[in-house]
Amino acid sequence: MNFASDNVTGVAPEILAALAAVNDGPAAAYGDDAVTVRLEARMAEIFETEVAVFPVATGSAANALALSAVTPPYGAIYCHAAAHINVDECGAPEFFTGGAKLVDLPGPDGKLTARDLAEVLAGAGKGVVHHVQPAAVSLTQATECGTVYSPDELRAITDLAHGYGLAVHMDGARFANAAASLGRSPADLTWRAGIDLLSFGATKNGALAAEAVVFFDRARAADFGFRRKRAGHLFSKMRFLSAQLEAYLADDLWLRNAAHANRMAVRIADGLHRLEGAELVYPVQANEVFARLPEPVIAGLLADGFTFYRWDGPTGRMVRLVTAFDTDPAAVEAFLAAAERHATPGMERAAG
Repeated sequence: MNFASDNVTGVAPEILAALAAVNDGPAAAYGDDAVTVRLEARMAEIFETEVAVFPVATGSAANALALSAVTPPYGAIYCHAAAHINVDECGAPEFFTGGAKLVDLPGPDGKLTARDLAEVLAGAGKGVVHHVQPAAVSLTQATECGTVYSPDELRAITDLAHGYGLAVHMDGARFANAAASLGRSPADLTWRAGIDLLSFGATKNGALAAEAVVFFDRARAADFGFRRKRAGHLFSKMRFLSAQLEAYLADDLWLRNAAHANRMAVRIADGLHRLEGAELVYPVQANEVFARLPEPVIAGLLADGFTFYRWDGPTGRMVRLVTAFDTDPAAVEAFLAAAERHATPGMERAAG
């Protein structure tokens, strides 16, 4: 009954089992263990290219450290106004880059467009000592609005960015949901589309606490080990992060988990679309649903014990509903039945 976030979930049984298995006996410290070595090889298989992989414990660390590797202190990072790095990371990207400036841009449905970015970069003052220097673009996949970038949309942005000498980072906290939604390979959605480095998320999709910074150009990762150590994310018992990621990737668990979450979101969206007085705010393409609901419906659902956020303030009518790898279909059906009951005059009395 909790649709507040995919962070409220427990851990996938397969990942718990992997943690228990790797707990048996000693292993080399600081990433020299066999599991971490295997993980990089597995990531190379998944992405169909050689990669440099650095496990970390949080998405904020992954994003901030990744951006620090491609952005100087006087640099500018272009991102959507709703991006997690801009809204929800307490200045971590600015801190770890040594003072770089986040330049937030508008865009429909949570996405940047190549056209809007082109206008900004054309007037950014590249080479002018008085201005921050364009250094990176950060794209969120899936976006904070629950939408996804197609490979063509990604390529249009990355071609433009690379033409100006910018690196392109992807915040992939919900990358699995995007990949499952689009039905395209991880390679198609990253380096083949021009992405230089990726924050690969697992925590929201069944892990305990495991993310990874993935470099598709290994040369860019030359000093990243020092950055990770300085940030406190070089775990002495790295095997426990790597084991989570290894299990996450095994037998397509990451895609199966994400596909389930996506299906649950689509079911909620379909149900709300038929509800009198309800309006979907964004296309539902991953595992988030944003909808405007009548106030009696919101109040009734909250009183029934369903948990979710009002997304536009404590009295707002726009709500965010997030599904997860373990969302119970029965809870979804109960939510929709309750919403219909609260939306239909007389049904509440009849039900009572």
